[in-house]
Amino acid sequence: MAEEEGEDSEAARESQKTVDAARVDLEEQELKVMLGGEFDRLGAIVSIHPGAGGTEAQDWAEMLLRLYLRWAERHGYKVEIVDTLPGDGAGIKSATFTVEGDYAYGYLKAEAGIHRLVRISPFDAAARRHTSFASMFVFPAIDEKVEVTINPAELRVDTYRASGAGGQHVNKTDSAVRMTHIPSGIVVCCQNERSQHKNRAMAMKILRARLFELELRKKREKMEQFSKEKKDITWGSQIRSYVLQPYRMVKDHRTGVEMGNTDAVLDGDIDRFIEAYLLGVRKEGAESAPA
Repeated sequence: MAEEEGEDSEAARESQKTVDAARVDLEEQELKVMLGGEFDRLGAIVSIHPGAGGTEAQDWAEMLLRLYLRWAERHGYKVEIVDTLPGDGAGIKSATFTVEGDYAYGYLKAEAGIHRLVRISPFDAAARRHTSFASMFVFPAIDEKVEVTINPAELRVDTYRASGAGGQHVNKTDSAVRMTHIPSGIVVCCQNERSQHKNRAMAMKILRARLFELELRKKREKMEQFSKEKKDITWGSQIRSYVLQPYRMVKDHRTGVEMGNTDAVLDGDIDRFIEAYLLGVRKEGAESAPA
């Protein structure tokens, strides 16, 4: 009927609505299959660290932090910055934040790895092109139902005065908490909350997630997907390159997906990269499954 009555007919409009609805439903079903991992539905705990390169790399780490905060905002996730360490003059030396919402971990696990930036450095008086690296680590925000045993005797807890913004109370009391798990060497810091009690609780939550991830990694250490976590934050180990000079292009080296609108990507438009990666993992899993 739509073909007979023409593209502007009521039948054509109804047909298009049906096709669009079916496409949306199909995409939702595909996402559910892609995000079918045991912990994919959970929230995420994310840490960002600059590579070698001083101020240039620290500025890139802060740009990445903004990128993922904007991405989370686009998707309606609740974000809480747990800890940040300012850089020397610009940028950040580290940042940790939580992302609450369904499938936050399932999506963000696709972004774990080394990110490379190429641009004319705003910190170079000679206006030379620089290459910078920053790493992103993603852990599932496991709930209390998942058992992670932590021996209090193996913890060292230090309190200190918060260094960032937060009002007079935050800056004048030793409310910040640094928690060290001695056997693993994992160190977790939290200074975002106004009370030491809340910072301690958040630090413990992050520590549980990191220890849980550590155990998972040990069990799967022979799998190639974890090898990226053993690489240096340097050339050749990046999962994605963000080139701003001499041309503008963002390319994911795992999937080959490219985007020329670098401003949009740096503003959080990264869904194409995430979905392509998840689809690739799904296809690899299907191909490697026994017949």
